[in-house]
Order: sequence, then C-alpha cells, then structure tokens
Amino acid sequence: MTQSLFLRFLARMMMPVLILFSLFLLLRGHNEPGGGFVGGLVGAGSIVLMTLAYGADEVRQRLRIDFLRAMFYGLAIALGAGVIGLVRGVAFQDAFWWAPFIQGIGRIEISTPLLFDIGVYIVVFSVTSSIVMNMAEEGEREDH
Repeated sequence: MTQSLFLRFLARMMMPVLILFSLFLLLRGHNEPGGGFVGGLVGAGSIVLMTLAYGADEVRQRLRIDFLRAMFYGLAIALGAGVIGLVRGVAFQDAFWWAPFIQGIGRIEISTPLLFDIGVYIVVFSVTSSIVMNMAEEGEREDH
C-alpha cells in the first residue's frame, strides 16, 4: 500500500501538536473538561494518524513502545494513587496534595487525582494504540 506524500508530511507535523494537546488536556482535566481519558484518546489519535500515513510495521519500528507493558504501568500508577489513601489511614482514593518547591521552577502542586489521571492516560493511550496497530497489521496481511 502506498501512502500519500502529503499525508506523511501532515502526520509528521501533527503528531507533536496532538501529543502536546493531549498532555494539555491531561493536566487541566481534573477541574476543567479533559483529563486522562480524553487526553489518552487524543494522544492515541496521533498514533492513528501515523499508522495511516506510514503503516503499522514502520510505526512500531519507529516508536518501539510495548503497549501491553505500558498498559500495566498505567494501571499500576492509577491503583497506586488510590492506595496512597489506604497507606495514610483513610479511604481508598482519598485525595492528597503536595506542593514541593523545585529550584528554578518554584512550587508545583502534585496530587493523587493527577497521578490517577496520568495512569488513566497511559492505559487509554496504550489500549487504543494497541487496538489500532493490531487492526492495521491485520488489514495489511489481508492486502497481501
């Protein structure tokens, strides 16, 4: 299957934009529309675009991401965010906030809801990307 030169150019230009926008949605999502689920879907959209432009085999070679392993890491992060409450002697998924001072950056807020959203982002990104890549590979096998 030959891909369009314009589609390849568009995919290369749009992938960083989509990834940055997905991270923006992730970080603003707890109090505003967005969050880990929506951010993960937008991030996976960049993988879909690259797969359409280059094919599944080439995208797998370029990215070298084990989506199955990433899914489990994301799930561990999301569960870990919930367990923090149990460790601190309150209910599972109780929210906690930290505001460490980082030299050169200043004070940043880190919270268990943010950790949970990061885990959800990784799971959704990995699951969606994995499904798209597997479907594309199956379609490429049927074409031959």
